[in-house]
Amino acid sequence: MRFERLLTLVGHLPFFDLPMLVQLSGARRATLRTQLHRWNLQGRIIPLRRALYALAPPHRRVEVHPAFLANQMYRPSYLSFHWALSYYGLIPERAVAYTSASTRVPRRFENAFGRFRYTHIKKEAFFGYRSVRIGSHGVLVASPEKALLDLWHVEKGPWSVERMAAMRFQGLELVDRAGLLESARRFRSPRLLRAARAWEAFARSEVEGTREL
Repeated sequence: MRFERLLTLVGHLPFFDLPMLVQLSGARRATLRTQLHRWNLQGRIIPLRRALYALAPPHRRVEVHPAFLANQMYRPSYLSFHWALSYYGLIPERAVAYTSASTRVPRRFENAFGRFRYTHIKKEAFFGYRSVRIGSHGVLVASPEKALLDLWHVEKGPWSVERMAAMRFQGLELVDRAGLLESARRFRSPRLLRAARAWEAFARSEVEGTREL
């Protein structure tokens, strides 16, 4: 298959995989695998993960945002933890990786679009995300409340007011305290309930300026 044929088949897509290409082209899998390897070496396509690719510029006709790829590269998943907290402005640091929650085993990928990390959470905790518009894509991102809970859930140790202060949380008005407590109860975790109550005390002290330094 010539590269022009590939552009005709998948040029309108943000990414494609080997099984899709086999179905669309009718070519043999082994032949396509060899061609994909050659196009990768030529810089015409970008490998995202095993058997998953995007067209390289200038051949790409559609926008490909890394946050959208984070959802698509490993499903089911939604962006959460430090990336979501940074997205909402709840922490001052810019996230260096696209951090996602998934019910599958933990995985890590790195490609030309960035670093992608997937952390396992239990199925009962796979909630509290919504679709937000990033570029031309709808991207699944945890709510501010759920991003906090996900972080507290996977990072060991108690989350005290002092520990929250050390995280330099900001934009506290974005977090619905009642919603945070309600979501914490869905985890059925006394530890997370304590963390949610500590957040309430932390947020109150920050607003009122009563926390001792």
